[in-house]
Amino acid sequence: MAIPILRTAMMISHSHSQPLIQYSISAIDETAKRRKRVVFSSSPSSELNPVIRSSEVSFSVGTCLIPHPKKVDKGGEDAFFVSNYNGGVIAVADGVSGWAEEDVDPSLFPRELMANAYNFVGDDSATVIIAMLEKNGNLKIANVGDCGLRVIRNGIVTFSTSPQEHYFDCPFQLSSERVGQTYLMHGKNVELMEGDIIVMGSDGLYDNVFDHEIALTVARYRDVSEAAKALANLASSHARDSNFDSPYSWEARSKGFEAPLWKKILGMKLTGGKPDDITCNCGQEVVHEMICIKKTSLEC
Repeated sequence: MAIPILRTAMMISHSHSQPLIQYSISAIDETAKRRKRVVFSSSPSSELNPVIRSSEVSFSVGTCLIPHPKKVDKGGEDAFFVSNYNGGVIAVADGVSGWAEEDVDPSLFPRELMANAYNFVGDDSATVIIAMLEKNGNLKIANVGDCGLRVIRNGIVTFSTSPQEHYFDCPFQLSSERVGQTYLMHGKNVELMEGDIIVMGSDGLYDNVFDHEIALTVARYRDVSEAAKALANLASSHARDSNFDSPYSWEARSKGFEAPLWKKILGMKLTGGKPDDITCNCGQEVVHEMICIKKTSLEC
């Protein structure tokens, strides 16, 4: 059974004066930490008292959520949770804003999805888990749509998930049976190394911040919570900048979208960030060494 650290963003108190939501979370099970003690025998080590060395890993996680400027009153439509099950689990879900046109609150489904995902952590089903770190350092990733994850090693992005879309700006979605929308669940396994940084976010992050900016930003911080805050703030700044040539505007141009007529007359191209809810989870793998000097009758 996972121990809840944060369940979903719906547990957060929202206000107009504080649109930015931050958490510094250590996804390390205290019970597991107590098990990882050093055990010494009362006599020198010998063949009857061999030294046993092993290690397990876990996540240290920082999270930052910045709602869309027009959705601050309800806290935006993103949801997330962090659990210390196994080596740590982090997840992000992004509500599809188009449902607002059908008088459906887009924030309800991702929040319910994250609540249910949390309840399934530790069960055999992991279809809604975004990323789970096993204690052997293997990161299991499952994603649908355009929420994404990057692995950064020594300042370089060494792994990235790919967005899944029906067409530009229309991602695959998990949905209710009534809607019956098709989707693809992509699964990946990534072997992490000590010190690797994992950056997970909604499309509000990746539509506004390039991979090289992500790598440079996290390299400036030792604390993952500060890195998450810095990335979310950078995405928010780019989203409000109509002159920034964002990943979103690059993709739009590649799909044949053009600038408004007045910009074309002035010889300007389509640019600008994409205002959106922005959720960023930063996690770093932490290795816990275990040393046990074991007598024949002593167990670690």
